[in-house]
Amino acid sequence: MWGGRKLSSSGSRFLGAHRSAFRGTQADSPRLTTSAAYSKNQLSWTLQIKPSVFSEYRIMCFKSYSMSFACLNRLKSYRLPWTRLYSTSRTTVDSSEVKTFLALAHRWWDEQGEYAPLHSMNDLRVPFIRDNLLKTVADHQPGKPLSGMKILDVGCGGGLLTEPLGRLGASVIGIDPVDENIKTAQRHKSFDPVLDKRIEYRACSLEKIVEETAETFDAVVASEVVEHVIDLETFIQCCCQVLKPGGSLFITTINKTQLSYALGIVFSEQIAGIVPKGTHTWEKFVSPEKLESILESNGLSVQTVAGMLYNPFSGYWHWSENTSLNYAAHALKSSMQEHPSPAEFALKEETEELRIETSTNSGLLWSCSIYLHSGIQAEQQGHCWE
Repeated sequence: MWGGRKLSSSGSRFLGAHRSAFRGTQADSPRLTTSAAYSKNQLSWTLQIKPSVFSEYRIMCFKSYSMSFACLNRLKSYRLPWTRLYSTSRTTVDSSEVKTFLALAHRWWDEQGEYAPLHSMNDLRVPFIRDNLLKTVADHQPGKPLSGMKILDVGCGGGLLTEPLGRLGASVIGIDPVDENIKTAQRHKSFDPVLDKRIEYRACSLEKIVEETAETFDAVVASEVVEHVIDLETFIQCCCQVLKPGGSLFITTINKTQLSYALGIVFSEQIAGIVPKGTHTWEKFVSPEKLESILESNGLSVQTVAGMLYNPFSGYWHWSENTSLNYAAHALKSSMQEHPSPAEFALKEETEELRIETSTNSGLLWSCSIYLHSGIQAEQQGHCWE
């Protein structure tokens, strides 16, 4: 994954053999080829490491003119862009969150119960998803504006958002790690033959289906989900991977502010009982700025961020310019997907680290070359005196 990295020593011509040594067994070492080229009084050694997967540390030693010096390089593990990104053993699901929602799995469709705010939120989030998706298509069918679109509803719960999207004509896959949630969702959709054909439910986490559904969906929806995952960056990366180029990611979540702690946890959970105690963890809340940073680092361009406010007395939501509590975000995946070579991919991932290492190693090699040059000159002067 590294190619054409040069280590040069300037000064008078110096002779000698070089050797390379690596910690560990030879079989564990990456393949290394070397070439030497003379240019007037300069000797340039070019080290080319063929694409492999490296790990931890390796020591490369060079010996010349009875002296040796070592250059320490840290070689991280690099992942080729066309290989599977995530192991199925890696998860974004918090087991403690699963227990919380498992206890409420039978309550999803009680419009006056614990999930009443989510039922009411559909008045905002369904049009938000629909209208932004329609901006990406030239025409649509009346009554079924999302017909022909494939949508993934991540953390679908009992299907509160999945069903309205299906009624708009979309083919929707709803996934949730809580098996009882999926059973509730399947039971409810079975009452509507139309939805039964358009909606599919699976009891699994997002990372479990990344490989089989890569670049499959026109839209991914994660509504009131990201504040419950244990690894937000991996979650966003998985969302990006299953999206088609140009696809849309929709997120609704809670901002990480003092106000969200006071109202979202203390008031809503501990005082008013709007949501069950322990539903949310303030440390998992994410600000729009941090979310936007993560999205953009994964090739997603944020189009809209809008505040959402809930009135616990009326039971309704409305849009707001204030994002200090709840907010919705819409991002588009870049339609231009590059496929860099292994070396380019590695350099893009670790540009800053390699720059620092290069600077450090160059200083070390420069000092060594001066020292060697001085030694050679001293020996030549000794021969002259003889």
